[in-house]
Amino acid sequence: MTIPVLGIIPPYVFEAIERNGTPQQRTAARRNLEGAAEMRRDRAAAPGEAAPEAQALGKERIVYTANNGSTLPGTPVRGEGGLATGDAAVDEAYDGSGATYDLYKDVFGRESIDGANMRLDSTVHYQVGYDNAFWNGEQMVYGDGDEDLPVEQRLFNRFTASLDVIGHELTHGVTQFTAGLVYLNQPGALNEHFSDVFGSLVLQRSLGQTAAEASWIIGSGLFTENVNGVGIRSMKAPGTAYDDPLLGKDPQPGHMNDYVTTLEDNGGVHINSGIPNRAFYEVAVGLGGNAWEQAGAVWYRALTDGRLGSQASFQDAANLTFTIAGELYGSGSGQQTAVVNGWNAVGIDAAATGGPVPGGCLPLGSVLGRFRRG
Repeated sequence: MTIPVLGIIPPYVFEAIERNGTPQQRTAARRNLEGAAEMRRDRAAAPGEAAPEAQALGKERIVYTANNGSTLPGTPVRGEGGLATGDAAVDEAYDGSGATYDLYKDVFGRESIDGANMRLDSTVHYQVGYDNAFWNGEQMVYGDGDEDLPVEQRLFNRFTASLDVIGHELTHGVTQFTAGLVYLNQPGALNEHFSDVFGSLVLQRSLGQTAAEASWIIGSGLFTENVNGVGIRSMKAPGTAYDDPLLGKDPQPGHMNDYVTTLEDNGGVHINSGIPNRAFYEVAVGLGGNAWEQAGAVWYRALTDGRLGSQASFQDAANLTFTIAGELYGSGSGQQTAVVNGWNAVGIDAAATGGPVPGGCLPLGSVLGRFRRG
């Protein structure tokens, strides 16, 4: 089964740059879109199966450099326990994969991404002017942003600089080995949602922030000062992360009333993920304290315990988190009430069963002809 590239920057961002940018920016955007398509065609792996050489006895990380080429994994430059190299990308990839491992291990008892001590491999300095980071089914890969463009035209910084981006992409690996959410329509938006949730939790835990203190911005620091935006998504207020003459306006809705039905972006996986993202934010803030403790515990079990099907809808996720909150904290508990309130805030009844899927999902066949994963 093919594991497509899971990049943090949605394709519609590059498409906007290709429409509105300078000739150099347009060339870079087209290169990034075509490079992702090529890797989707060429890379295949089986979900749930880790390469034997990637197994470890505990936390083990290796960071490689591609030396601005495309060969993976590249040349090893830092291994587990090794000293900092002074190369910011190398050391950020090392520290970020460690912080992600620690969240899953220390908070949820999970042994690495696959639950079986998979070694965390990362490659930095991928290609030249590569504006993305992705999980390819086996390892992490990071570009350096727009280092090849004139300063006044640069839109993206290096992708290892955002800890939540690292946590987000590695969580695609967790989803690969657990729920296996299909990357289309609402299941695909849930795939993106879970990555945003745990990417944000990695960052919040690293900073020691409570739910109320956190910014809930995904990709803070990715944009240069040339972009009018604070990040690529806002879990707190979907649709407000950026509003820029070149990139356009953040298209995410935060309520089912504004659900976007589209053939683009695999049926809107990066767009409609704003709806469950806001629901989680509301749950976490409603509960107070550290979001990784109670809200995170509910969402982690929902992703990993086998009850969330690969074709799950938003309603399915709402129902399951409601059930799990009752299992963990008691029926009618404050935690279960917070889950209900969080989903209600986005127009979904978390206690509902059956009935049509809110917002509707595009049929699989209508999307396959334009299959795109960014």
